[in-house]
Amino acid sequence: MATSTINLSTPEVSVREIRLGSITGFHGNASELVECSQCGKIKDKKRSFSQCLGCSTAQAACVTCLIQDAAVISHGPVGCSTCLHEYAFTYRVNADLRGVSNPTQRKVYSTNLEEKDTIYGGAVKLENTIREVYQRAKPNVIFVLTTCAAGIIGDDVESVTNRLEQELNIPIVAIFCEGFRSKIWTTGFDAGYHGIARKLIKPAEKKRNVINVVNFWGSDIFNEWFKRFGYEANYLTPYSTLDSLQHSSEAVCTVQACATLGSYLASSLDQVYGVPELKNSPPYGIAQTDRWFRELGSILHKEDEVEEFLKEQREKYLPKIEELREKLRGKTAYVTAGASHGHSLLAILRELGMEATGAAIFHHDPIYDSHTTDADTLSHTVSDYGDIKNYTVCNKQEFELVNVLNRIRPDILFARHGGMTLWGAKFGIPSLLIGDEHFGMGYEGLVNYGEQILATIENDEFVKNLEKHAINPYTKWWLEQEPYTFLKGGKN
Repeated sequence: MATSTINLSTPEVSVREIRLGSITGFHGNASELVECSQCGKIKDKKRSFSQCLGCSTAQAACVTCLIQDAAVISHGPVGCSTCLHEYAFTYRVNADLRGVSNPTQRKVYSTNLEEKDTIYGGAVKLENTIREVYQRAKPNVIFVLTTCAAGIIGDDVESVTNRLEQELNIPIVAIFCEGFRSKIWTTGFDAGYHGIARKLIKPAEKKRNVINVVNFWGSDIFNEWFKRFGYEANYLTPYSTLDSLQHSSEAVCTVQACATLGSYLASSLDQVYGVPELKNSPPYGIAQTDRWFRELGSILHKEDEVEEFLKEQREKYLPKIEELREKLRGKTAYVTAGASHGHSLLAILRELGMEATGAAIFHHDPIYDSHTTDADTLSHTVSDYGDIKNYTVCNKQEFELVNVLNRIRPDILFARHGGMTLWGAKFGIPSLLIGDEHFGMGYEGLVNYGEQILATIENDEFVKNLEKHAINPYTKWWLEQEPYTFLKGGKN
């Protein structure tokens, strides 16, 4: 049995650099990275110049702000809370996808630490803010997200939240997600789920016909799948409630839409609460969809029902998939996204007969918290569809992406995160951003994506016109340089 990496006895989560050996610097072939990861020889490359870096606070907010009956306090300067407002927008826009009939306004606050608070401390201000938030919003749970300022001055946030929890008689969870803790942006997800696992989830009293789904805010496809086998989905954490989180230990298993997001929570439920984790990569592409459902069938003891379901899916969707392959064969694509979902996008485009000219993936986890290669999405993509040249690991360094796109000019740019498609459009490259991470899952997902890709490539008039008038902020000097000039070791 794998050694547990989960320790819920400490307030802070162990960062990915230490816990998993994650990196943000690599350029080469994807197969090389897979081999280095599996033999334990992976080494992070450094950048002598860095343009930007994702902050863990935003990712911790992602997994807490979208809990329906929660309030979230950013303990720091008011500017640190400005990344939280986007989740209020996300909550309302995507509520229909999840069947939430009356999406409520998100309850997001800041302690507004000022210069004098960095001298005298912000603990009293935090106490007063928690009481004020409780009186105003009457939430069932309050999350306190720490920022760099709070961490630097050494506020004892854990003591404050524990004391106020007793006073107000609701869970108050300290999430330690200061930006300087880790250069791996997804450590923020881990910090949020660490707080949820250690303070909210209760030991199971009984088992129910429920399957946990760790995801972002995609459409409700899992209930449609699970009801076929007599189960229903318990989504964690967007649109969940305190009650559904507390009783998530009563599920028969946990699945993930993206291992980058869900590795920590799924492994916590498995290693600490005894809820089996479906360890295989998410169901993107035919090969991985079949593996995923077969592992699900094994966990549920529904192997025959799963095989019948897959047979029906093949009969229904394979003719259309073949038709799309004929239309897309030979088309080139470049992918930029977070790690696990980026690998899944590569699987989708390769399954549809397209050529991957490269990828810019925001970080790399050589292992996941389950400590099994079953969860290695990059390894699966390479073994299923072949190697990927020009594979880069970068922590959102857009200057590298711009340089690469200028050189290779793919037929389409796949992006997962907002703001990245802009660079493809400026070069006249049709660019596709799909926020619903469930859109490409299963056999039907290949049809969904194939049709969307065709429509994007065929309707390129706007980006072609934009290219003629767009001003590129990067100089001719930079665009003539080798893209990885600032990655330690450069092109060698």
